[in-house]
Amino acid sequence: MFLPLLILSLALSSFSFPISAVESTIHIWPKPRTFSWPQPQQATLLSSTFTISAPKLNNTHLSSAIKRYQTLVQTEHHVPLLNPTAVNFTTSTPPLQTLLVFVSDLTAPLHHSVNESYTLTIPTWGPANLSAQTVWGAMRGLETFSQLVWGHPSCVAVGVYIWDEPLFGHRGIMLDTSRNYYPVEDILRTIGAMSENKLNVFHWHITDSHSFPLVLPSEPELAAKGSYGLDMLYTPDDVKKIVQFGLDHGVRVLPEIDSPGHTGSWAEAYPEIVTCANLFWWPAGSKWEDRLASEPGTGHLNPLNPKTYQVLKRVIQDVATLFPEPFYHAGADEIIPGCWKADPTIQSFLSNGGTLSQLLEIFVNSTFPYIVSLNRTVVYWEDVFLDANANVSTTVLPPEHTILQTWNNGHENTKKIVSSGYRAIVSSSDFYYLDCGHGDFLGNDSEYDQQTSNNSGNGGSWCGPFKTWQTIYNYDITYGLSEEEANLVLGGEVALWSEQADPTVLDTRIWPRTSAMAETLWSGNRDETGEKRYAEATDRLNEWRYRMVRRGIGAEPIQPLWCIRNPGMCNTVQPFS
Repeated sequence: MFLPLLILSLALSSFSFPISAVESTIHIWPKPRTFSWPQPQQATLLSSTFTISAPKLNNTHLSSAIKRYQTLVQTEHHVPLLNPTAVNFTTSTPPLQTLLVFVSDLTAPLHHSVNESYTLTIPTWGPANLSAQTVWGAMRGLETFSQLVWGHPSCVAVGVYIWDEPLFGHRGIMLDTSRNYYPVEDILRTIGAMSENKLNVFHWHITDSHSFPLVLPSEPELAAKGSYGLDMLYTPDDVKKIVQFGLDHGVRVLPEIDSPGHTGSWAEAYPEIVTCANLFWWPAGSKWEDRLASEPGTGHLNPLNPKTYQVLKRVIQDVATLFPEPFYHAGADEIIPGCWKADPTIQSFLSNGGTLSQLLEIFVNSTFPYIVSLNRTVVYWEDVFLDANANVSTTVLPPEHTILQTWNNGHENTKKIVSSGYRAIVSSSDFYYLDCGHGDFLGNDSEYDQQTSNNSGNGGSWCGPFKTWQTIYNYDITYGLSEEEANLVLGGEVALWSEQADPTVLDTRIWPRTSAMAETLWSGNRDETGEKRYAEATDRLNEWRYRMVRRGIGAEPIQPLWCIRNPGMCNTVQPFS
């Protein structure tokens, strides 16, 4: 018997766990589409000289990933929360020396719908093999391999065959960095954790009415005057670093410059192009429908001022230069009638028979073709098409160049979008908004002055209650759609708006709830029989959350450790209505 293997077996068997009738094993998150590890499951040592080798594969992003995973698998020494009693440590197989990586197409860019499939085999003898069509599929396979290594000294599952690819090509996180600022290192850590969860789109909501932190070469005054300060900026070098880090981790960086609404911060540099800027958001004595904004922070770009487009086109050009991503998110959510009506020029336009929808159409017609001319597909929030007060038609927004991101009314709005021929990204606030359930942020909200709890359902939050990981995991983003309509759903994004979030809570707000979405968009939320697998996922997510914490991600717990050490004891056998 190999002496190190004897030491490993003794060490693992020495852990003291409470009595459990459930045999535990090693899991992968997100769960692969096809995972064969026949009984009896076997493992052997990882050689102390283990290497990941990619013969004749010259790609900087792949080389970076291989170097990263080489270090991770040799140094992580993950100790599972439960002793993997279902795994037999073989005494007859030599330590695994090599993982060979093969990629068919080294040049495929990291764009939507790129092939992310991979095949991983770890035989009981000889080298392990990872084959992928693209560099990005190879990265997904490297992450899977890393999760099959554990212990100290390190051991690795053998006799394994995995074929894997995602169900949806768009799997992302939206982070708002305008309301509160996040340093670059926090963004990089988030992107790194996304890669570990096989997510592939970092949707960066960079600007809003509250601040304009992005330094643009052609319009430097926007950040100089519209940011929170010189220490809360993203320079072109910062953007380059974030984009490069994303590529090295297989994560696209999708920029959003929201307009024409949510642009109050632009008024610090260009007050003449912003309506209702720096006004109180809901004037005293006015009705809700006459508000100037849906939350504190007012300002809309003026569609009737020619200078609006001079400034905006320079912004778009700079952003397209800084971000190679083929999607450009142009926002267009929450057009508030009162804000536009506060401007005398717009008042005159409306009094002469013009409509809010015509104003929006003027804006879209003045910007959409320009974005498309830069070889970008334009992403808008659903409002541009579905809002009751201001919307445009399919003739203004041709579906072949447009993607709509849905956030209201769950499946209903997704259905409206895809049935009109648009591709959809799903971010339903009832399921995917991570900021919900923490109350509101208004300073003198009288609804909290009460002695009985009559708002327990939403906790004072418009989109409450808190979205648990189970809520996220069980959401089916193509529910109620025909096959043809479902094919137009590109995927989904969780969203973290930052009214009440900043770097101190970033990890706990995002993880491990986003891991739940990551699995459902990768391999689904149902088992081989078609039943929802949330019960089985609980123990696996507990383990994955613990492993993420060990990797430096401050993911919040989903259960007491007692539940993990006593599998099944924290379940319910009674249905809840």
